[in-house]
Amino acid sequence: MFRKATPLFLICETPLHAGSGSDLGVIDLPIQRERHTSFPKIEGSSLKGSLREAFENKLTKPNDRKKIHLAFGFDEKTPENDESIKKHFGDDKQFQGALGFTDARLLLFPVKSMKGVFAWITCPKVLEQFQRDLALTACSYIDELPTDNMVPNNSKLIVNGNNIVLEEYTFIVTKDSDKNGNTTKLAKWLADCLCDDGSYWHNHLINNLVVLPNEDFTDFVNLSTEVITRTKINNETGTVKDGALFTEEYLPAESVLYSLTLFSPLFHNETVKKVFIDENAKLDNESQSDFETKIVSEFFNATINNKLQIVQIGGNATLGKGLVRTKLLEV
Repeated sequence: MFRKATPLFLICETPLHAGSGSDLGVIDLPIQRERHTSFPKIEGSSLKGSLREAFENKLTKPNDRKKIHLAFGFDEKTPENDESIKKHFGDDKQFQGALGFTDARLLLFPVKSMKGVFAWITCPKVLEQFQRDLALTACSYIDELPTDNMVPNNSKLIVNGNNIVLEEYTFIVTKDSDKNGNTTKLAKWLADCLCDDGSYWHNHLINNLVVLPNEDFTDFVNLSTEVITRTKINNETGTVKDGALFTEEYLPAESVLYSLTLFSPLFHNETVKKVFIDENAKLDNESQSDFETKIVSEFFNATINNKLQIVQIGGNATLGKGLVRTKLLEV
């Protein structure tokens, strides 16, 4: 059982395809979605595998490689040039890693807007789930959530009166009455978590957030993803190869998801765990389990913050897809 949870935000810098395999529907290669809501997501296993690969690419020292195995679980197929790393674990290579990840849920979805270029949309269902997930952490979050059809008090999306136009649809919205309204506070809190203060993106999020009804949000995340048609050219004829025409679905750039990173004590004997423990000092009033959870958390957080601000998740890496900016919410 995990002893600590930390929110990890994922901001798509390029379109992301976390695939669910082939499909019999209109799209040949759709993205992963929640079964009961059809909202896009990234499976926890996909996220964990992508982060592990990113850790292995950045951390090459023997001690760091041993820590990766302890944190993520031992992987016999992971290429190791140094046999001493495998020997460090002896014959006991079947153990649980100290890191876990929930499915990455969609929090903000970008939609074309008549004013402000694009808006980030969300809905009460998403925000309530977000609040419930954050309750599993030590995170401090606003108590009262905004209702639907709300925008911040300084919204830049208003076209005429109280109207906004997203794609080809017009919505009548209500501005927060003052700077302390729930939607305004939410936009400011998210901007502070996700963006550098004073940056273009920080200001854009504060001014361009919309809370839509659940049904409208569902329609947008189902109908406004990027669907790309791909082909393969026959080198001999210069035309499309027979049977090589297919469609692929992507979560658009600027989408924002979040996952909970779950931390547990180390699952191995004292000799193997020393690679972590010997580098850290345990407090007098600290239990062994809490101490181990803390040092795993510090290892993960330091690597993400200092070396892995950008990771690649999902397919088509050679096409520049799936580049994601990571943001840990320190709690």
